[in-house]
Amino acid sequence: MSTLVLWAANFAIACFVLGIGIAMLRLLRGPDITDRVLALDTMYVNGLMLLLALGMKFSVTVYFDIALLLALFGFVGSVAMAKFLLRGEVIER
Repeated sequence: MSTLVLWAANFAIACFVLGIGIAMLRLLRGPDITDRVLALDTMYVNGLMLLLALGMKFSVTVYFDIALLLALFGFVGSVAMAKFLLRGEVIER
C-alpha cells in the first residue's frame, strides 16, 4: 500500500471518530427526540465509513461485509424510528 493511501486512511479514521464523538454528544444532550434520532443515524453512517476506512487500511475484506450488514440494519432502524415518530407505531394493523 502506498504511503499516500495510508495517510489518507489514517486521516479519514480520525475524522470519522471525531464525527462519532460529536454525534454522541448530540445524542446525549439533544433537546428533542428528533435530534437524538438524527444523531443515531449520523453515528451509524460514520461507523459504516469507519469500517470501510479500516478495511482499506488493513486490506481485510471482513470489514466490508460487516459494513454492508451495518448499512442494512442502520437503514431499517432509521425507517422504523421515523415511522414510530410520525405515527406512534411501527407495525400497522
